[in-house]
Amino acid sequence: MKRTLIIFFMLPVLAVAQTTPKAKAKPAVKTTLAVKPAAVAPADGFVINGEIKGLEDGTSVSLLNGQTGVPEAETTVTKEKFTLKGKMASPDFKILMFNKQPPYTTLFLDNSTVKVTGTKQTLDKIFVTGSPSNQDFLVFNNLIAPYQSAFAEGVPVDSATNATAAALCFDFASKHAASYINPLVIFRYNQVSEDIVKTEALFNQLTPKVKATPMANSVAQFIADAKRNAIGTLLADFTQTDTAGKPVSLSSLRGKFVLIDFWASWCRPCRQENPNVVAAYNKFKDKNFTILGVSLDKSKPSWIDAIAMDGLTWTHVSDLQGWANAVAQQNQISQIPQNYLIDPQGKIVGKNLRGAALERKLEKLLR
Repeated sequence: MKRTLIIFFMLPVLAVAQTTPKAKAKPAVKTTLAVKPAAVAPADGFVINGEIKGLEDGTSVSLLNGQTGVPEAETTVTKEKFTLKGKMASPDFKILMFNKQPPYTTLFLDNSTVKVTGTKQTLDKIFVTGSPSNQDFLVFNNLIAPYQSAFAEGVPVDSATNATAAALCFDFASKHAASYINPLVIFRYNQVSEDIVKTEALFNQLTPKVKATPMANSVAQFIADAKRNAIGTLLADFTQTDTAGKPVSLSSLRGKFVLIDFWASWCRPCRQENPNVVAAYNKFKDKNFTILGVSLDKSKPSWIDAIAMDGLTWTHVSDLQGWANAVAQQNQISQIPQNYLIDPQGKIVGKNLRGAALERKLEKLLR
């Protein structure tokens, strides 16, 4: 839950619906790609010409905004064919959906003439051709397809796979500064490398036109956030009172791995995430790991009730000042849930670890 309205770009996962004639993936890092950076020629707009065998007349076809899911163009199928038209301010992700239900196709669209072909039975394997940016997208996905486990949730960490995936992303991003998919590649690189310095260096190589896109703006914000209390830096000490009114300092937990978890009883995403945090705590609490909850509540009864209801059996602190919480202000927290994982020396070793990502990180550190 965010304090202010901030548009966060939900980057598509690696598993995309469309396919392309499969090239042999090269396991080595040194890769020469056939694709050139997408240089989209000026055009009045895009035209998507589709032919999906087996689709009945009248089947709806929607082109959705990749960030908001809002339809931007709609039509219906006639004799298994359809046409969608529009204009892009800059190349961006879009979602093509039939009959307003999955499966859907994710494509990277620019102002060009695009052809979409497939069958009703294989809507998850639609071919998209004609968009230079989408071709870059497909080449990149084919390149890292053998290493998708490095990006997946709930998969055990494999250091060798992570290292290769990171190197491939770095190599692609370094060679394709003018490609409109490069912000996504850079984001993927950071996912597996957690190296914000190199991530920022890759971002700074982007051409001005690519840097001006919404996706690049989102990645720039991500980098700015990541540099604040960066991995490897010492998290500043703080002291607040617990539910019994007793002062608790972060430094008093030195010697353990500690997850500093910013949340609130009124924050629905926080409450939805709490079962994952509880599972991680129960699994690792006997392995030199603990949690310190920092609440952005104002009502003490609501705070205490939520702790009991969600089974949060670790230490909790708050000054009951809501968004003005001193620890949140100290760390410039503007959205929750948010967390920092620090090592026994107090250095940050993880940030915003949610769901299976928290368990994976702890498995790696505490095995």
